[in-house]
Amino acid sequence: MVATPYYIYDTKLLKDTLDAINKAASTIENSHVHYAVKACTNPKVLDIICEAGLGIDCVSGGEIETVINAGFNPNSIMFAGVGKADWEIQTALDNNIFCFVVESIPELEVINEIAGKNNKIAQVCLRINPNVGAHTHANIVTGLSENKFGINMDDMMDVIKKCSDLANIKFMGLHFHIGSQILDMKDFEALCRRINELQDKLEAANIRAEIIDVGGGLGIDYDNPEENPIPDFDSYFSVFRNTLKLRPKQQLHFELGRSVVGQCGRLITKVLYVKKSGPKQFAIVDAGFTDLIRPALYNARHKIINLSNTGDDLETYDVVGPICESSDVFDKDVRLSKTKRGDVLAILSAGAYGEIMASQYNCRKLPQGYTTEDIMTDNK
Repeated sequence: MVATPYYIYDTKLLKDTLDAINKAASTIENSHVHYAVKACTNPKVLDIICEAGLGIDCVSGGEIETVINAGFNPNSIMFAGVGKADWEIQTALDNNIFCFVVESIPELEVINEIAGKNNKIAQVCLRINPNVGAHTHANIVTGLSENKFGINMDDMMDVIKKCSDLANIKFMGLHFHIGSQILDMKDFEALCRRINELQDKLEAANIRAEIIDVGGGLGIDYDNPEENPIPDFDSYFSVFRNTLKLRPKQQLHFELGRSVVGQCGRLITKVLYVKKSGPKQFAIVDAGFTDLIRPALYNARHKIINLSNTGDDLETYDVVGPICESSDVFDKDVRLSKTKRGDVLAILSAGAYGEIMASQYNCRKLPQGYTTEDIMTDNK
């Protein structure tokens, strides 16, 4: 048997999700979907995403190395990130990635310098901060002028001119990303309208962008994951199809992460003790925020179910971990079937920013990640 805590990924759901993405994206001509690999790098998950034909969005040199080792085509890699180290830029150039997403003139100059030493031309998209808000958690909003990401809209033309002045830089287009876990399609409509304004400005200056990259950000249903296991990709892609005014033969790129893998992953944990303290009842489990940090970091809520008892004898628990921190709480006042020591709980919707963000605080072991096929084989 597999020791808890561990992650398990539903490969059928992942494949169904990828099919839904490819079907919805196919309604937009010259569209390209990249997987934002920061969401999950479990090797078997990457294998399935690679087979589905998605490109990749990376934010570190380590991610570039990981996805190339997993079999992804380097020419499908968009390399983003506000602080790229020299060795990461060199790694990207060595592997002939498709495009750098550049967030400042100093970064642009360093890429040009390193590319020049390698006798290469670096293709770049400029990440423009559209000053468009998103209805999501403050820590994952990225498109406001106060955020650290991107180039100010007022500076866009100057930075494009800077690209033309640098011998080893090729300007490819514009990149945007306004945040994560976005469920209100009006946020994406607002982004499209802002992009249309900026495209008009480029056209007036006789500048052509080959690429428009709208980032990602589509959220998942954390409250009802079993009822809504696959996000509404049709509505998401239709926003861009109907609102964005692309120029002829212009490529449209997407960078989806959470919506690709979020619902296919669960964190499985075992109850160590049930403790009563005054009016409170605690289910103390062997997983902690070292295994899933989202509740502690974002006050995120994941649905929790008792796999050992699926009856209607519900009681109220605070589900907490063993870490020596008061923030090591998965959720409070959770209604679970009557729970006892040894019961196995599943924390749902944990495929994105779960296993990948695990740590070894308190000298704990990292959780292992398995697929449904692994577990079925182990139990034979």
